[in-house]
Amino acid sequence: MTQEQLKFNPNPLVGFLQKPMCEFTKADILKAIEEFNIEMINFRYMAHDGRLKTLNFVIQSLEHADEVLTSGERVDGSSLFPFLEAGNSDLYVMPRFRTAFLNPFADVPTLDILCAYYTKDGEPFAMAPEYTLAKAGRAFREATGGMEFEVMGELEYYVIAPKEDDYLPADQRGYHASSPFCKFEDYRTEAMRLIAAAGGMIKYGHSEVGNFTVGDTMYEQNEIEFLPTTLEDAADQLVIAKWIMRTLGYKYGITVTFAPKITVGKAGSGMHVHTRVTLDGKNMYVGADGKLSDVAHKTMAGILSLAGSLTAFGNTNPTSYFRLVPHQEAPTNICWGDRNRSAMVRVPLGWSKGSGNMMAHCNPLEKKEEVDFTYKQTIELRTPDGSANVYLLLAGMTVAARHGFEMQDAVQYAKDRYVSVNIFEHEDVLNRLDVLPDSCAASADLLERDRALYEKDGIFAPALIDGILGQLRAFNDRTLRADIGKDAQKTLELVESFIHCG
Repeated sequence: MTQEQLKFNPNPLVGFLQKPMCEFTKADILKAIEEFNIEMINFRYMAHDGRLKTLNFVIQSLEHADEVLTSGERVDGSSLFPFLEAGNSDLYVMPRFRTAFLNPFADVPTLDILCAYYTKDGEPFAMAPEYTLAKAGRAFREATGGMEFEVMGELEYYVIAPKEDDYLPADQRGYHASSPFCKFEDYRTEAMRLIAAAGGMIKYGHSEVGNFTVGDTMYEQNEIEFLPTTLEDAADQLVIAKWIMRTLGYKYGITVTFAPKITVGKAGSGMHVHTRVTLDGKNMYVGADGKLSDVAHKTMAGILSLAGSLTAFGNTNPTSYFRLVPHQEAPTNICWGDRNRSAMVRVPLGWSKGSGNMMAHCNPLEKKEEVDFTYKQTIELRTPDGSANVYLLLAGMTVAARHGFEMQDAVQYAKDRYVSVNIFEHEDVLNRLDVLPDSCAASADLLERDRALYEKDGIFAPALIDGILGQLRAFNDRTLRADIGKDAQKTLELVESFIHCG
């Protein structure tokens, strides 16, 4: 990180310490505690339900802070991970210094830090979400000769609030609306500012297509999108962002939900994940000819081949499968395409070699520049939603990407699943494509089929897979989508029970 980047970084700790978050040490944290007059430290850690949990410490001295940061603390693992036995469930949580940020909501100066789990023997807890992701990333690097699997997430969400009468956009026509037609732009921009101050690398935010009213209640869809980064940083940023957005929404007196579906016939909310593979900082998705490379096709082949079982991590409650229906800009079939929003995997519009001339054409006072934009090219998985445990989802995607490099004829496998049309308007194309599961029960069946690939090299612990299978099957939803059909009232009742999922 350059001095210029350090200067403009929105995280106050980065500005004070003059180093990127990835280089924070215990000594840095103690220095920041003294500088910012920190009175409390919050340990935060991800449980199996996909939400951050909290342990609060009142700091009595620098020596006390040092002791807390050095020794961590005990927690009851069986209350955080339902598949652990209560008789042998004590775990340690240890702070990961590179995740530290100033709490934007606390009444007194407070430092928050994400934690990792360890067993009674001081070993990483095999089923911990953050450790599962770390193992997946390491295995990918080893299998690809040092390549990095990088990701960025999109957080789509609805704001639910009392209906206003003026400047209401047309139903399902809220895409990129500005105020006053977008009612919660101020909330969104404040959330973005707070997320950035906590270390989140934000690309942009905007209003989304979904907006509608039911009685006296207004529903408005928005999105915040992040920049590509390392697997673990991307996961950390997304879970912190969701916590900030919910807490800020509570202070605004509005409900913020990442629920996959709200009602029949209206746009659901996804958590699309963009990926890229890099080697020594170079994006390997683009070949020398400017087209998608074999690396890109292999990565897609792995994700396409495990697409069904990936829903076990990315679509984790019955309402997830009410979103995955035709004509709602959500995928239903396993395929990929260029700029094609009916496809499960999408290759978004990239910046070609000549794109650098757009600036000069738009601004005649500027000179033409030849800029290499290949770093911008990503590949987007459109299946996941806000019910996901982010760490496990990204770990599963990394396993799938690695599998693509190990498959025979992976490039051809991907090419065979390419579509160039709206699949819902071409029955012949639709009929040749495999379909995504339509329930948690069907998702569990596919995870059980593919579990050996996820468990390979100890990435997903068998007990973790067993726990996920048990949770998915407990919904008993194999025919639920057909049973409810287009009954809006029954759908709303179901949604309400999962309104704060993930």
